[in-house]
Amino acid sequence: MTTAASSPTSTQTTADATNAVASKAASEAANAIEAIEAMESRGFSSRFPLNSSFIFTFGALGGMLFGFDTGIISGASPLIESDFALSVSQTGFITSSVLIGSCAGALSIGALSDRFGRKKLLIVSAILFLIGSGMCASATGFLMMVAARIILGLAVGAASALTPAYLAELAPKEHRGSLSTLFQLMITFGILLAYASNLGFLGHNLLGVRDWRWMLGSALVPAALLLIGGILLPESPRYLVNKGDERNAFKVLTLIRKDVDQTQVKLELDEIKAVAAQDTKGGVRELFRIARPALVAAVGIMLFQQLVGINSVIYFLPQVFIKGFGFPENDAIWVSVGIGVVNFVSTIVATLIMDKFPRKTMLIFGSVVMTVSLAILAVMNFVGDVAVLAIPTMILIAFYILGFAISWGPIAWVLIGEIFPLSVRGIGSSFGSAANWLGNFVVSQFFLMLLAAFGNNVGGPFAIFGVFSLLSIPFVMRFVPETKGKSLEEIEAEMTRR
Repeated sequence: MTTAASSPTSTQTTADATNAVASKAASEAANAIEAIEAMESRGFSSRFPLNSSFIFTFGALGGMLFGFDTGIISGASPLIESDFALSVSQTGFITSSVLIGSCAGALSIGALSDRFGRKKLLIVSAILFLIGSGMCASATGFLMMVAARIILGLAVGAASALTPAYLAELAPKEHRGSLSTLFQLMITFGILLAYASNLGFLGHNLLGVRDWRWMLGSALVPAALLLIGGILLPESPRYLVNKGDERNAFKVLTLIRKDVDQTQVKLELDEIKAVAAQDTKGGVRELFRIARPALVAAVGIMLFQQLVGINSVIYFLPQVFIKGFGFPENDAIWVSVGIGVVNFVSTIVATLIMDKFPRKTMLIFGSVVMTVSLAILAVMNFVGDVAVLAIPTMILIAFYILGFAISWGPIAWVLIGEIFPLSVRGIGSSFGSAANWLGNFVVSQFFLMLLAAFGNNVGGPFAIFGVFSLLSIPFVMRFVPETKGKSLEEIEAEMTRR
């Protein structure tokens, strides 16, 4: 099937299709919530023995799907463009359409999670991942692919807002940083898996099915795991307390605090109850009334996380080395795989050290490493001989990734799950996540234009990212609270005093 270049009629058709997709997804989400409530009323999930390792690993699976669906399109899009005879603008819209859904998913899921619970909405996200992945793999043309990518975006946006809050509410304060960092670790693992899937299926039309369909369809496996895990996962004890279900909140806390006695569990429950009793009903008005310092910190953190340029590397690194240094396409893809490995290993290091250093100190350290790496890279590419700078550029990008992966990558997600009051934690995380997707959109839309404006010299766009890395330092010092070693209730009291 082929698709003609965009026209006013086709644009209107795309808009109509987008509205239809959004309505259908909302209907399916409502039906899924009703089904989950019916299962819980029969005590479905309580029949299975769980442990904390299972809970935190499966709770973070949304991050893996987030990373997988972010990275997989980089290898599949050229093949889709050729198969459907798309224009460059149509291919670009397929790539960026996931951001439309992501913003909508992030903004809408917070209020829903405050109303229906983190667990139920995680399951809805898994269902949307399954629907979107299946539609991507079976797409017959441009409009169906765009619709599928928007549904995936809804799932990705929902996961990016839900998972940090869910993990933060389950984790003990002494290990909350490390356990919440599992979300970012899963994102980097998902990106790495996506690159491996692209390389593994490239050129292999198994069973007569095109390679890009296998690439996109491979997301069905982790989506199914998230659905199964989500059904078995417990609800957040803090959400349960907020809804007056103290008995089940105590059960969940006992399940995930097996290293302490029940007296300490009861003390933690009492602290949660005391803070919940002071909270008012959540909503946008309450968010701006009682949580403005947290909102400023969350939105700023998430914007800076993207404006330092990380997704220019995730989405466009092969094109940087193809256009900037004349690399063959296969070699450029292998460069991406190497950087993906650096990203993943560095995030493992971050997971191990997260609770040993103050959050703000780590953010500032990461900003310094990124600023220095990007500044050297920019100057080098402006004044040096581009023909011999490919390897030094790879090394500097690796240092830049290292600085990001041990600081801004995980800590931004940790913080938005920590700093909001319980009554508006879901909707607050949604605003922070939406800011992240807005920054992502800006970087993804303008990076290639910046690269072209500087004559395909990578020093230009990376110099701009270096400026944002530098500006992030005073922002952290002024607006970001220190949360290491504090309970969520202590953080809430501190942020409320602000």
